[in-house]
Amino acid sequence: MEIVTETMERIGPRPLVIARGGASAVAPEHTIAAFEAAIAEGADAIGLRVRLTGDGHPVAFGSARLERTTNGRGPLTLHTVREIKRLDAGGWKDASFRGQRIQTLQEVLERFRDRTRFWIEVPGDGDPQSGVEERIVSTVEIYDAVDLCHVLSADRMALERVGALNPSVKRGVIWTSGPLSETLRAADAAEALCAAADVIGGEYVETIRAAGLGCYVETDDEPALVDRLVEWRVDGILTGRPGLIRTRLDRSWSSD
Repeated sequence: MEIVTETMERIGPRPLVIARGGASAVAPEHTIAAFEAAIAEGADAIGLRVRLTGDGHPVAFGSARLERTTNGRGPLTLHTVREIKRLDAGGWKDASFRGQRIQTLQEVLERFRDRTRFWIEVPGDGDPQSGVEERIVSTVEIYDAVDLCHVLSADRMALERVGALNPSVKRGVIWTSGPLSETLRAADAAEALCAAADVIGGEYVETIRAAGLGCYVETDDEPALVDRLVEWRVDGILTGRPGLIRTRLDRSWSSD
């Protein structure tokens, strides 16, 4: 784990760069190609959305349905892990990525746990009875990655289930709309709040910090917004272009 520790110490108070789905602007999201590109571009963590296959395997996958990013069709939950492993998850982005496959959470942790950190999202559009939280927590525990992971969700009950399974797993609540006060009430025992770029403002960053939470913002990779986030001293930025954001941060930080 030395690589991760050295990176965190080098950054200090600079915002973390979290690659949403990997470097998803340049490679097909949630694939090995995107995760490798994110690390190569200097991301401090990779963000991945985790869903369950029909036979209960946690996989890194953005959409509830297969057709947006694979050559399959229908809901992910109607397919076994063996079936989804046959799908092409890269050709939709560019012919050069044909043959990229959907990855299980186990595969992601096994390949990258000594190289980065993980921000794992439990999506709000899943079945609350699926048991995805239990599968995520048990997998993170098996791979001795509890200290490397945040588990995020806009669903308060999902975060409560994660905390009940293992209180040591760091949690973050997602804020995309509605009053901040309501989201903060849902952030019991969370360590972080992840805000959409269109709801955040400098005054909210201070409120979030006053509540004892780290403030992380998901951007549309707008350079001017990155400059504002630096001014507001956010704790991290979630982006599909980690290299671009890292370069912008380096420039802004060096001019402070």
